[in-house]
Amino acid sequence: MSITKEREHMKKQFAVLGLGSFGASIAVTLQQLGCDVVAVDHDMERVDDVADKVTYAMQADIGNPELLYSLGVRNLDGLVVAVAESMEASVMATLVAKEIGVPYVLCKARDSRHAAVLRKIGADSVVFPEEEMGKRIAKNLVSANLADWIALSSDFSVVEISTPAGWAGKTLKELNVRKSFGINVAGIKEGDQVDITPDPDKPLKEGMILMLIGANEALEKI
Repeated sequence: MSITKEREHMKKQFAVLGLGSFGASIAVTLQQLGCDVVAVDHDMERVDDVADKVTYAMQADIGNPELLYSLGVRNLDGLVVAVAESMEASVMATLVAKEIGVPYVLCKARDSRHAAVLRKIGADSVVFPEEEMGKRIAKNLVSANLADWIALSSDFSVVEISTPAGWAGKTLKELNVRKSFGINVAGIKEGDQVDITPDPDKPLKEGMILMLIGANEALEKI
């Protein structure tokens, strides 16, 4: 077996620095998805909280550049820098990780200035989890028939929505949603059944859940 194929069959390996609610959630979820996860925080109580849920959890100073070398991060598939309280620690961890050659580094930022610095030194993705969750919840609150809203980027999302008024009894072909609304129907839920290749000639029913994907502006109009 080639090295490439061996690599494909290995578990993906991630390290998560910072075990607040955001970091801990990512660490545990990655582990549940079958990855090997090293979780690090300076607070021993936080380390203990995830110790039995990840591959390895340790207490350490995230701002210490030697930490990443000791973790062997060049073998990682990705690093999550989930500590935003200390900009210095966040920036140092990101800088060292990219210098070593970690292929993907995702960082939590506390504000736009912090985010700009992280991007400038090589962060592959910068997130504002509290802000993004707030927007998602707000969108759910203002749309009574909206089941869920998942942001794919700042411009595009996937939503689950009950059959809009005026759509029941019509087919996807008749509605021509791509041309008329600028969106795509990625699937339809009816009870416990999910159809990811919906029949364009089948009339829609009230109570169906449609999975729509498209630009936020187009989705918000619906």
